[in-house]
Parts: sequence; C-alpha cells; structure tokens
Amino acid sequence: MPSAKDDTASPGEVSATQPAGATDTQPAATVRDYVAMARPDHWTKHVFIVPGIALAHLLHDQPLIALAVPIALGFLSACAIASANYLINEWLDAGYDRFHPTKSQRPAVAKDVRGPVVLTAYAGLAAIGLGFAAAVSTLYLYTSVAFLASGLVYNVRPIRSKDRPYLDVLSESVNNPIRLVLGWAMVSPDTLPPSSLLLAFWMGGAFLMATKRFAEYRTVAAEGRLEDLALYRRSFRRYTETSLLLSAFLYSQMAAFFLAVFLIKYRIEYLLSLPLFALLFTCYLRVGLRHDSTAQAPEKLFRETTLMVVVAVLVAALAILTVVDLPILDRLADPHFIQLGR
Repeated sequence: MPSAKDDTASPGEVSATQPAGATDTQPAATVRDYVAMARPDHWTKHVFIVPGIALAHLLHDQPLIALAVPIALGFLSACAIASANYLINEWLDAGYDRFHPTKSQRPAVAKDVRGPVVLTAYAGLAAIGLGFAAAVSTLYLYTSVAFLASGLVYNVRPIRSKDRPYLDVLSESVNNPIRLVLGWAMVSPDTLPPSSLLLAFWMGGAFLMATKRFAEYRTVAAEGRLEDLALYRRSFRRYTETSLLLSAFLYSQMAAFFLAVFLIKYRIEYLLSLPLFALLFTCYLRVGLRHDSTAQAPEKLFRETTLMVVVAVLVAALAILTVVDLPILDRLADPHFIQLGR
C-alpha cells in the first residue's frame, strides 16, 4: 500500500509508490482539500466531448432530444472518472510538486493527506463513473475503462509515462480522442469515429500539451530555476526550449493533416474552415510564448479574449458549413489538371 511519505528518497526522487509529501507538522487535510484534489474546476476540459456528440449527430442524424438521458449520464460519468484520475495524480505527485512555484500550494503538498482516504475516494469515484458509463452503452463503458486506465499509466509506476520525454505529452493528450469517443458513444454506440478524426484530436491535444510544457519551461528558465523544474518533472531533464517548440510544431502539422483527411472524406464544405483552425493554433501558440503564460493552466484559457473570439468564429463557421452545401468543392477531391491554351 502506498504510504503518505518516503523519508528514504533522495531530493526530487520518490519511492516506487508514493512521493514524499506530508509531514507530522502539517495540518490535516479537510474534506474541502480532498474535493480540491479532485479538481472539479477542470471539468471544463470535457468540452472535447461535445464535438463527438455533434459529429455523431451530424453523420448519423440521431435526434438529440431522445439522447438527453445518455448525454447527462455520460457527462456525470466522465466528470467522476476525471476526478478519480486527478486525485491519484495529485497524491502521487506531492513529492514532485513541492519544487513547483504554484503547485507546491496544492493540498497534497501543503496538508497532511491520508492515503487510505485518497484510495477510498478514488475507488468510489471510479465505481460511480463506471456505473453511469454502463448505463449509457457498452462502447461508453469500454471507453471509460480506457479513460480510467490512462490515468494509471500516466501517474503510477512502473510505467508512469509522465516522467518520460515526449511519451508524457502523447500519453496525456490521448485523453482528447478518448473524450471524443465518449461523446460519439452517447449518440452512436454501435460505431466508432473515423480514425482520421481520432488522430487529429490526438495530435491536436499533443500540440496543446507540448505548448503547455514549453510555457512552463520558459517561465521557470526566465526565473533561473531550471534545476527545480527537472526535480518537479523528470521529463524536463531531456527537454530544451527548442525541442519543445519543435515538437509542438510537429504535432500541429500532423493534426492539420489528419483533420484535412477527415474533412475531405466526410464533408468537404468543412475544408473552408481550415484557415480558422490554423489561426486558432497560431493564437494558442502566441499565448504559450508569453511569460507566465495561461497555457500552463488550460482551464483558465477562457480568459484569453482573442483566443475565445477565434473559437467562437470557428464554431459559427462550422455551423454554417453544416447546413450550406457547396457542390463546386467536390472538384477538389477529383484529380485534374489545369489545361493551358496553346
């Protein structure tokens, strides 16, 4: 059983189970602290479920009114499982987070958090989440199990992918296509989203996470605390500012490629929205380039006015292109050559 503390670990290192966190002099964690560890304020990330609902509805023409119950149960399930993952994340990261300027104030670091309480709450939230998932559909249940497993792979040894460069970004961002499938399964439990769309969501999420890492690196480097950054997260030992920026660029290119494949195959009118997607990626990178960037806390991105305006315009454009047919665009999918006069 993981302990709340490992006095034998060297600075910045942790035992095979639980990092050093609480001490006997710290105040006991309250119910409010445990709730904070579950991070209900991060439930906004479930916005990535909405495109799955919308696309499944568009491609299968399912009446949304009849899906109110599975959609409600689905969101409750996703919130419970996400909170279970956040609980185990913060608890196991306590020994690392004490080296971070803001995360060192988290309850798992600043308070005496009890392992049995965390594990009981984790099991309870997981059971609630999977129970609601089973009521939605079999596909939703299987996808929810994958959602829960992704948290264990990311946080728990011996894998603990968050300690491995590049794999940390790819394993964390896999939650984006998982959320897409969750939304899809609420509407169409007998099919899966196109692979091109799943890959676009995965690479788009990787771009967001790599930019987040880049923003963290730049902020800490500017304060001359790179040594603490490596103690906070092992993957930063192998990262540089350049490698993080280049990886973000690569992920953005891959996301654009897979997105274009999906748009051409399933509704070519959406191809006209690609410039707005490019603008959205550019605006987010601009946010990531700022000192002490909001990209370090994605749940606060709604404060970025320009970014939110671009999102609103993109959503409006997609809504218009959903109902407006442009047959002339079909020619873009057919091979042809421009004939020159002689």
